[in-house]
Amino acid sequence: MAKIEEKKPIVAEISSVLDGAQSAVIVDHRGLTVAEDTELRKTLRDAGIQYKVYKNTFIRFAINGTANEPLGQLLEGPSALAVSKDDATAASRELVNFAKKHAKLEIKGGMVDGSYCDANAIKDVANIPSKEILLGRLLGSIQSPIANFARVLKQIAEKDGEGAAPAEEAAPAEA
Repeated sequence: MAKIEEKKPIVAEISSVLDGAQSAVIVDHRGLTVAEDTELRKTLRDAGIQYKVYKNTFIRFAINGTANEPLGQLLEGPSALAVSKDDATAASRELVNFAKKHAKLEIKGGMVDGSYCDANAIKDVANIPSKEILLGRLLGSIQSPIANFARVLKQIAEKDGEGAAPAEEAAPAEA
């Protein structure tokens, strides 16, 4: 019974890490050197992604009965969990970029915005730009027609202004 009590805080930690997560990706980190693993952890930390190696049993207990339960099918062999609470594509993007340079890192799959994704889907999600970039593009596409419309109005006003000036001068002379 004492062993179960010792493990409850770890299960609670995993549950709290997954609570409110935009994405959670599970990877197999076997074969990475200590230097590569350190580089991966620093890269993920800089991107605001929580990354930790947990026992599969603990992850299973933490996801049991939650929306993240589909992750259970990925829990074979060594597993590390990368969780992003802010950007749904960040964990996928950073892990896929790292795996391109370090073939030993195997992406198993994950959950993105509440949907289960296999390894191929995670790679597709990695190609989606970040939320900030997408918002910038949206703003640019909204702003462009407005700016063009404003330019046209200005040109019309300038054209009308050029034609109106002589008429105003001529009107007082007739009166």
